[in-house]
Amino acid sequence: MATRDALWGYRDAFGDAFGRTYFRRFGPGVASSVGLGTYLGEPTAAVDDALRETLRLGIESGVNHVDTAVNYRCGRSERVVGEAVRDAAIDREAVVVATKGGFLPFDGERPDDPAAYLRDRYLEPGIVDPADLVGAHSLAPGYLEWSLDRSLDRLGLDRVDCYYVHNPETQLESRSREAVYDALEAAFETLERRRAAGDVGAYGVATWDAFRVPEGADRYLSLREVLSRAAAAGEAVGPDDDHGLAAVQLPFTVHMADAFTRANQRPPDDPDGEPISTLEFAHEAGLSVVTSASVGQGELTAEGSIPAGVDARLSGDTPAQRALNFARSAPGVTCSLVGTTDPDHLRENVAAGTFDPLGASAFDAVFA
Repeated sequence: MATRDALWGYRDAFGDAFGRTYFRRFGPGVASSVGLGTYLGEPTAAVDDALRETLRLGIESGVNHVDTAVNYRCGRSERVVGEAVRDAAIDREAVVVATKGGFLPFDGERPDDPAAYLRDRYLEPGIVDPADLVGAHSLAPGYLEWSLDRSLDRLGLDRVDCYYVHNPETQLESRSREAVYDALEAAFETLERRRAAGDVGAYGVATWDAFRVPEGADRYLSLREVLSRAAAAGEAVGPDDDHGLAAVQLPFTVHMADAFTRANQRPPDDPDGEPISTLEFAHEAGLSVVTSASVGQGELTAEGSIPAGVDARLSGDTPAQRALNFARSAPGVTCSLVGTTDPDHLRENVAAGTFDPLGASAFDAVFA
């Protein structure tokens, strides 16, 4: 697992090469504010090899936050992450490894008949109860136990530093909001027990829509209620009021800045207070925020893809670097993820961290 001393030691080894706010508090210590994503890419051996090399290069170049999920690239991304962490000339304890559970994964490749695969692999053996499924997604405690064990096995690690419940808003397609909160509380109790057992350092909620859309929208979730359910889970499992909910993950780009611009969350200590943004809520509640799709899954890497008025304010030599630095500039953001299998793009992304992001007042001015 990542440890305080090793994380601070990594910062000390690489810190002089980056801007002054490049390393930010995360977990037991600090981690890079540019992170390595592993979502995109075909489930092939060639992509495995390329991804493994760029991950290793990133870890050895000053990026020690790696993010994956049990279902990414049909389960292959987790395996490659574990190999890269072991291959890198950096101690495992200096790397933050995060993964996610919720979606039912394939095993290495896309089956010809996905529905038949899910039935034969998950339903008939009893890994998942059909009543708990929404599409290919489940929050059931038993399934999350299985998924976490599967992730640890694929990663080849004894522990993950952050384990996300993946896109819980998927369940809102078939269940009431209250039922989804109840399911999250049960999931958090499972993760609290695994945290106590040493399998998980902390946990979080990774979303696409839930914390960005307007309050009351079909796929909306209240971060205040999610935090309350984590507190209840911690109290039910642990000896005190402590809980392990430490992070949220959501998309954030110049074209998807809702987590900053939309006031859709009630304050942590005042359910009747005026709504605030998700980023402001997370800051007040002490939650780390990790941004996904930080370069728009490649859409923000071309000249002219960032609005000219915003682009002119951002630091970086390339559009990709400026897009990353936009995401890293948002107040309250801990880390911005970007994925690539191209070593040159990896070097470009790492170099974004050599520029200082916008300060809070300058970032506010972008939206004035």
